[in-house]
Amino acid sequence: MWSFLLGMEEKKVEKIEEVVEKVNNETKKDPKEAILEKTGKEYFNSGEDEFKKGRFNSSVVLFFKAQTSFTDLFLLKKIGMVPSSHNTRFKVTKEKFSEIYDLLDKNFPFYQDSYTKIMSKELSEVIKNDAENVAKKAEIKL
Repeated sequence: MWSFLLGMEEKKVEKIEEVVEKVNNETKKDPKEAILEKTGKEYFNSGEDEFKKGRFNSSVVLFFKAQTSFTDLFLLKKIGMVPSSHNTRFKVTKEKFSEIYDLLDKNFPFYQDSYTKIMSKELSEVIKNDAENVAKKAEIKL
């Protein structure tokens, strides 16, 4: 019986050690990196919530914002800088990361149009997929 209880205690200690290690690893991140990851995931998850409610204008905006956050995180990891504006983001990605630039360039007009036009379910799904692709490039699990 004691060996059974001892085994349970060892498992609890291992689990606690896993949690502590996870927290320590998360806190070792660059603060900008942590913020971009958090906000990107928040936008993405909110986009999914809006999508499920049939609010496609909102989901398009949120998925594009997620894509932008993941792009900035990617740039921070690859070249050590976070763009200060859309113009800088477009310029840097066009010069150095054309695959990401192409996604931004394709989706930015829809983000702008979302203020004055009705967005579709299909468009929202496309921008969601693009955000997922950029998240993957930035090594983010959604």
